[in-house]
Amino acid sequence: MIEKLAIFGVGLIGGSVALALRRAGAVKTIVGVGRNRENLDAALALKVIDQATTDAATAVKGADVVLIAVPVGQTAAVMGRIAPHLEPHTVVTDAGSTKQDAIAAAARHLGGHFPRFVPAHPIAGAEQSGVQAAREDLFRDRNLILTPVPQTAATALRVVGELWQACGARVREMQPEHHDAVFAAVSHLPHLLAFTLVDEIAGRPNADELFGYAAGGFRDFTRIAGSSPEMWRDVCLANREAILRELDAYVQHLSRLRVLVGQGDGPALEEMFRCARRARRQWLAEN
Repeated sequence: MIEKLAIFGVGLIGGSVALALRRAGAVKTIVGVGRNRENLDAALALKVIDQATTDAATAVKGADVVLIAVPVGQTAAVMGRIAPHLEPHTVVTDAGSTKQDAIAAAARHLGGHFPRFVPAHPIAGAEQSGVQAAREDLFRDRNLILTPVPQTAATALRVVGELWQACGARVREMQPEHHDAVFAAVSHLPHLLAFTLVDEIAGRPNADELFGYAAGGFRDFTRIAGSSPEMWRDVCLANREAILRELDAYVQHLSRLRVLVGQGDGPALEEMFRCARRARRQWLAEN
């Protein structure tokens, strides 16, 4: 039982954690912290949180766990605000999709409390944002990655692992550097491709006509371009090197595709598409 949980950023992720822990009976009091009073009021009205505040000291006073669920570009600032007010036993964790930057920020701002910081990344989300999008089953049977460092206290790691298990997630561990490389490929790159395609179409003189004829394929491919621009700006900056490597690899593969189309090489195109279909079907069957 978590007696008091403070959540910085009561949006899709933070709100869903609150709802999941309530469902599991794993938390007594939830305090929500945020910049947007309207969103906090909505969280109170929806009974996602018990209390709302914009004051970091009030939020973390007596807290067993502090969850930082803000866009990754704000994580360091939040850590700086809470550091002077943390209780000796308080465990701090985050939910960002980049981990090396979060660990560096924690080492810089949390000082002696750094061993009680546990970096985490729930592999779940949606293109919607805000507390209205929160769901108690968002993390059920989804992977949750913990990326502890040698200094991470075993008790803090256990607390955060049990928190996410109570949310229904499957908890796994990974090295921070490996985590950022993996998710640059399978999460960050796809989002950038979706944003870029929509932006390119939107910038054409006949954009209205093109969007008017777009159907299921375009909708499916670009669904994630409805995600938070602020969040994905921050991800690009936080995981810049790994994302650049993935962009270079994709551009190289796209150039090969252009050559095959230009040459009218039907067999090679079909083989590329066949390999992609086979890999996707295997992935779906295993997941």
